[in-house]
Amino acid sequence: MKEFELKYGCNPNQKPSKIYMADGSELPIEILCGRPGYINFLDAFNSWQLVKELKSALGLPAVTSFKHVSPTSAAVGIPLSDKLKKACFVDDIENLDESPLACAYARARGTDRMCSFGDWVALSDVCDVTTALLIKREVSDGVIAPGYEPEALEILKSKRKGNYNIVKIDPNYIPAAQETKQVYGITFEQGRNNFEINRELLQNIVTENKDMPESAVRDLIISLITLKYTQSNSVCYAVDGQAIGVGAGQQSRIHCTRLAGTKADTWFLRQHDKVLNLPFKDTLGRPDRDNVIDGYINKNEEDVCADGNWQKYFTTQPEPLTDAEIRAYLDTIDGVALGSDAFFPFSDNIERAKKSGVKYIAEPGGSIRDDAVIECCNKYNMAMSFTGMRLFHH
Repeated sequence: MKEFELKYGCNPNQKPSKIYMADGSELPIEILCGRPGYINFLDAFNSWQLVKELKSALGLPAVTSFKHVSPTSAAVGIPLSDKLKKACFVDDIENLDESPLACAYARARGTDRMCSFGDWVALSDVCDVTTALLIKREVSDGVIAPGYEPEALEILKSKRKGNYNIVKIDPNYIPAAQETKQVYGITFEQGRNNFEINRELLQNIVTENKDMPESAVRDLIISLITLKYTQSNSVCYAVDGQAIGVGAGQQSRIHCTRLAGTKADTWFLRQHDKVLNLPFKDTLGRPDRDNVIDGYINKNEEDVCADGNWQKYFTTQPEPLTDAEIRAYLDTIDGVALGSDAFFPFSDNIERAKKSGVKYIAEPGGSIRDDAVIECCNKYNMAMSFTGMRLFHH
């Protein structure tokens, strides 16, 4: 297949639309089911690069959940604790621990479930049956992988009345060294960002605390590779083999840090006993539970515990999760990794990161206020690496 005609571009009025290889060669993909759109393919090709790099860097199966050309999370295949399984709605899956790919999916899809609603999924490895069963029951637009087990493919083909978008990509495809795009009829050209993110990138530790254990190195690599495919400005919190809070596309870095920190806090608080034991009605669907949990934790537009509201969601009126309980719970968190796609210009980012349990940081360095940022890290006994490499993505 040398080209594929799309229904439309970013919006229905943007026609005609298609994908093709500029040199006239075959596309490196097969469309096994559905008819992916313009934004679907933007998500698919960005997300595939992310999981391919994670697998290469860490040697573990990797999965990412993408939405509007940025990851909601990314994770590698590490078994989940019982609490995390329950928080991610996968505690009912038999033999989950036997599939590292399914564990990676459960983590990536379970991190920011509200933002992952209607996502695009990328798998680094051939999709197995357990992973397909997990994908099948979530609201999702499509999946890209290097292959699918026959039974897994049939499971996915049954999704969305047979119209689920399933893309197979050639894992050996290597894109051209130069890439181009047009804006306002003007062609931009640049070299592809083939910079390799690995352990050596983290060797320049500039803080008094030089201790960076292997788990922190792993999580910082996950954070930085995630940022490489996140719309800038961006920061990413990671722990236990997964990205737990992504702040994308904010003009101010402190706003990225706050946004991602709030998402990380919500991820931690989903594992609070009060949240895990909310008395949901059996008739309440998974997306509605996600909305209610978010409201319960973050006290958004509706007080879900209030009389007249709780009856819609719960069998009994739950006790609210108080601000004091939230702070006490989050104060027990430690060992979180934080990556930034460009330098932190002020120490306020470190202050905010501390509130979400950050212990390890990787950023390019190069700010005129580097000394103030390092001093703040030293105050909290954090270990910070200067990578010397910016990771802007637009």
